[in-house]
Amino acid sequence: MIVILKENTSAQAMEQVVGNFKSFGFDVHISHGSTHTILGLIGDTGKLDIDQIKMFECVDDVKRIQEPFKNANRKFHPLDTVVKVKDAVIGGGGMTVIAGPCSVESEEQIITVARSVKASGAKLLRGGAFKPRTSPYAFQGLREEGIRLLLEAKKDTGLPIVTEIMDLSQLDLFTDVDVIQVGARNMQNFELLKQLGHTDKPILLKRGLANTYQELLMSAEYIMAFGNENVILCERGIRTFENYTRNTLDISAVPVLKKLSHLPVIVDPSHAVGFAEFVMPLSLAAIAAGADGLIIEVHNNPSCARCDGMQSLTPEAFDKTVKKLNRLKAALTED
Repeated sequence: MIVILKENTSAQAMEQVVGNFKSFGFDVHISHGSTHTILGLIGDTGKLDIDQIKMFECVDDVKRIQEPFKNANRKFHPLDTVVKVKDAVIGGGGMTVIAGPCSVESEEQIITVARSVKASGAKLLRGGAFKPRTSPYAFQGLREEGIRLLLEAKKDTGLPIVTEIMDLSQLDLFTDVDVIQVGARNMQNFELLKQLGHTDKPILLKRGLANTYQELLMSAEYIMAFGNENVILCERGIRTFENYTRNTLDISAVPVLKKLSHLPVIVDPSHAVGFAEFVMPLSLAAIAAGADGLIIEVHNNPSCARCDGMQSLTPEAFDKTVKKLNRLKAALTED
């Protein structure tokens, strides 16, 4: 349920209404808009009498919300959430590019890539230390050493780092990581999501390869319900009957998620398509659809990559892609 307060409601009147709801056991999410303040009531509101709530002099309107996700719901929070990571800003109409290799392989490799993507305009460095692989015989990542090397690249370039967590037991290793990524396979690992809700780090939450928009938002709700509101949604392609590409990029997820939720939405074209030659057009399509940013795989020598080399851009191709993205974003902003 949302309660819309009248314009120019005093702080004292708002505190009285909020206190009243809290006395009945509800959590209250307060969102200050340009003209109105909206109170989002979280809890079982089925027995609340709307007419009785309207009797408060400062209440303008009351509406019931049917969707089960409350914290992530745009109706509770009409303004876009902006997630700040050091000097990087994700959300609010900007375009933030996260780039780096699928997996961290060596100090030379990760620092070389970090320097090149920063020079091209990337604001954050991605790199896998723990790698969930379909085959138990495939490269599983450098694990703790991978995080150490990412931190070395951060020290060298100043870029905040983004890397994936796979299990609760790894959480202590992520103390100095700037953004914790939850991969598609862990999108519904609810115990992990609960614990990430207790952290103060931004969470990049990828959509599962066969999950609906509502299921993605409910996973975000798990994180937010436990106190962490810095969630970034990521569309990374879904499994369909098409097998020419690795997955099928659901570009409609961008405008739909942005309508349903105030959380920033980014797109991972690399995992969606699986081939480097298609990453640029999908990146352009994502920004044209309204995405707040992209997470793109870049490797200094894709043919020798230990993981996902076919979908990784070279530094030169990444630089060309970013230049095109900047021109597109400038054109869209002018309109």
